[in-house]
Amino acid sequence: MTDCGSRCAVAPTSTLRHTIRRMRPPASVPLRAAHAAWITLAILSGLNLLNYLDRYVMSAVLTPLQNELHLNDADGGGLASAFMLGYFVTAPIFGYLGDRFPRKYLMLGGVVVWSLATTGSGLAHNFWQLCVIRVFVGVGEACFVTMGPSWISDLFASTQRNMALTFFYVAIPFGSAIGFTIGGWFADHGLWRSAFLWVGLPGVLLALMLLLLKEPGRGAADGVADEVQRHAKATVREVVGLLFNRRYNLLVWGYTAQVFALGAFGFWGPKFLFQVHGLHLGYASTIFGEMLAGAGLVGTLLGGFIATGLRKRSPAGYVLLMAFSLILAVPVCFFALKVGNTTLSLVGLGVSMFFLFLPTGPITSEIFEIVPVHLRTNAVALCTFIIHLFGDLTSPTIVGYISDRAHNLQTGVMILPAVLLIGAVLWSLLVYFTREPIKIEA
Repeated sequence: MTDCGSRCAVAPTSTLRHTIRRMRPPASVPLRAAHAAWITLAILSGLNLLNYLDRYVMSAVLTPLQNELHLNDADGGGLASAFMLGYFVTAPIFGYLGDRFPRKYLMLGGVVVWSLATTGSGLAHNFWQLCVIRVFVGVGEACFVTMGPSWISDLFASTQRNMALTFFYVAIPFGSAIGFTIGGWFADHGLWRSAFLWVGLPGVLLALMLLLLKEPGRGAADGVADEVQRHAKATVREVVGLLFNRRYNLLVWGYTAQVFALGAFGFWGPKFLFQVHGLHLGYASTIFGEMLAGAGLVGTLLGGFIATGLRKRSPAGYVLLMAFSLILAVPVCFFALKVGNTTLSLVGLGVSMFFLFLPTGPITSEIFEIVPVHLRTNAVALCTFIIHLFGDLTSPTIVGYISDRAHNLQTGVMILPAVLLIGAVLWSLLVYFTREPIKIEA
């Protein structure tokens, strides 16, 4: 009887090489895994684009909607607050679920809920009906937004993670711009209800693509998936402990100031150009959307590249970019909102948006550096809860309230540069306290 050893002993050299090659793992396996990661990122980014498209079409059709439903500016801001109520209240719940159960099916349900609710927004006949519907839009989006970044963090190693998250967040300006553009067209033709119908339904179809994806293990990209699976489950004590983490608090409260300004800015932007500078309503929505897309795309991508380079040189690389972005945004934002010349105001608004989008990717990347793997979804969810409860839940309403009292929207939006200044101070302190290395333990 001839065993394998004897065969191999007398085999020609070429046959031996062939046998060894067959025993090796296929070289294409890592390549396939990389392709799968980027395909997953593309699908999640596409859903994130729809997320912001659905969110901001409301701003573009706000004026005809207010006219038909007889709503004042405070009511208009209240619709944004209703969305944020559903968004931030449920975020911690989804954070808890996302660190314990498969994220794919939870996210699928979230996308379907927000898409159907967006469609339902076009069927509302009064303020309270629309408020309830917008709450459900917020609930669906909260589910997706809290879990999507942690899924991406499990696909890409720390050296690639910031750029992957940057790509994911590029969908924010694109989706917002498309929402403003589509909504502006429908608003121009007095068809605000149709805008919600057209932008809501595609989300249901794209959501089904989540079923084709394989969800990675938590901590897979950091090499600790087995440990997380066996031992690490986030406890309530650990989640609450984030509130006493100095770096986490400085990051989140600075982020809250930025979101406060961005929420009001995005909601009232088209009407500001229409009312203060006299631009045609459809053109105001379109130009605002185009500026948002251009400044957001360039700012988000450039911020991702710069932050990645800075991070290689300093543990504070991400937060350096975050702090300088707000420091530069404050005077430009003040100028853009105050200047009477329309062209200069548009330029200032575009530059302001560029600075505000610079830290988009690094913010979440820094969260993942502060917390251990098994707390990532909870950390994003708690951050989401705080930034929206104290940020854009109330900012559109506050601006609307000031506008109603002063009979001048320009007076209302002047609160925004002051809030950004607070954020700049907090993120500057974060730079000083950022010395710890990346935490990837289970």
